[in-house]
Amino acid sequence: MVSALYVVLGAILIIKFSLNVVRIRRQYHVSLGDGGISDLQIAIRIHGNAVEYIPLALFLLVMMEMNGADIWMIHITGLFFFIARLLHAWGLRTRTRLWRRNAMVITLLSLAAMVAINLIFLPWDLAFNLN
Repeated sequence: MVSALYVVLGAILIIKFSLNVVRIRRQYHVSLGDGGISDLQIAIRIHGNAVEYIPLALFLLVMMEMNGADIWMIHITGLFFFIARLLHAWGLRTRTRLWRRNAMVITLLSLAAMVAINLIFLPWDLAFNLN
C-alpha cells in the first residue's frame, strides 16, 4: 500500500513536533500549560495543528487507495498535503503570516481533492448495497 508511506511520514512529523514540545518544556521547566513562554506556545500550536489535520488526511489517503484511486493521485495529494504541513510549521515558527496562509490554502485544497477523489472512486453500488 502506497498510502503507508504517508502514514509513516505523518507519524514521524507528529512525533517530531511532540519531541519539540518536550524539549522546550524541559528547557524552561514547564510541566503543564505553556508557562507564558512564547517558544513553548508556538511548539504546542505546531504539534496541535499537526494532530488536528494529519489524521484526517491519512484516513482520506488510505480510503483513496482502498477505493482504487490511481497511485499518482495518492502521491500528488499526499505530497501537497505534507509540503503544506511543513510550510505551516515553518510559518508558525518564524511568525511569517504568508507561509501560514499559503500552507493552509494548500492544506485545504489537498484535503478537498482527497474528498473529491474518494467520491469519484467510491464503489457506489457497495456503499448503498445496490447488489
